[in-house]
Parts: sequence; structure tokens; C-alpha cells
Amino acid sequence: MPNKKNSNPAPTPDETSQVLCSRVTELRKKNKLTLEQLATASGVSRSMLSQIERGQANPTLTVTFRIAQAFGISIGELVDQPWAASPIEVVHGDDASNLFRSDDECQIRTLSPLHMEKNIEFYELRIAPKARLASAPHYEGTKELLTVASGSARVIAGDTDCNLSEGDSAHYRADLQHTIENSGRKELVCYLVVTS
Repeated sequence: MPNKKNSNPAPTPDETSQVLCSRVTELRKKNKLTLEQLATASGVSRSMLSQIERGQANPTLTVTFRIAQAFGISIGELVDQPWAASPIEVVHGDDASNLFRSDDECQIRTLSPLHMEKNIEFYELRIAPKARLASAPHYEGTKELLTVASGSARVIAGDTDCNLSEGDSAHYRADLQHTIENSGRKELVCYLVVTS
């Protein structure tokens, strides 16, 4: 007995290549990257990327993975198959790759996925007593929202400063010289959201 025809057949390899071709071009332009910049970010040669965008290459899984990584997405999302990506992404507390900085004075742990769009970043900060985290000005328009989970903090942005206790939050310009200082006698634990 013959099988019934599937109403939603899987795309053929040629169709997948065409989807990949248009998606790479679309994402590269959306991210305002040149072929050279994408080649540097992905480790895939400029000529191979050019062939992919013109639909003249059938890249290996490794090449496709590198391109997806450069855009901060999964292979499923790259070939426009969102069902191939998990709807939940976990950032594990014991994953050392999420530690942005860790020394005697300060620990900065990234809480947002490392490949996420970088217009929003989410961090956990742990600052030792009397230590500080001083930052040079970020891009124009960048702001930070700091919430103190335990301890006390002094926040300085430009010529302005404020004191925060447990449970307090401060929203301030981060396109100025800014500092988060532990003003107490115990470790300061706080959460920082950076928006640009």
C-alpha cells in the first residue's frame, strides 16, 4: 500500500541552500556587516561567504554552524526554521564561560545568553568591601539600571552620585564616566541591566 503524500514535505537540499543564501545576506545587511567583517567574525573565508550568498555553494554543517554563531543564533534559526531552536535557553550559574571578570575585588557574571542581541545586557555583580567597578563612558545613549540585592552601594555617573541600600535601584547614564562602589562592610551583590 503506497504511503500518503506528506502535506508539508521537508525542503530539498537545493531549497535549504536558497533559504541559507537569502538569510545570510539578510542578516549580514541587518547587522551592517561587510563580507570581510562576517568572514572575520565567523572564520569562514570571504570567497565562501560570497558563494553562499549567491547560491553557488552548498556549505558543510561546520561552515553553517560558524556563520550562525557569528550572528548569535542557532542553525535552525539561520535556515529560518524557528521550531529547530529550543524555546527556553538556560544560563547555568556554574558555567565559567559566563564569568566576564573574577578577581579579589570584583566578579561580573553574564546572565543573558552570550550570543544575544547586545542592545540589552544583564549581569550579576559581586564587589568586595571598599572595592569599586569604574567604567569609561560607553556609546552615546547607553544607560544602566542597577538593583542592589544585598549590601550597599554608591553610584557615580559624571558629577552626580547616590547611595543605594538593599532593594534600591538606580537608573543612570552610562555614556559618562561611571562607578559602582561598595560602600558597606560586606560583599555587595547587585544586578545590572545595560541598554543601548
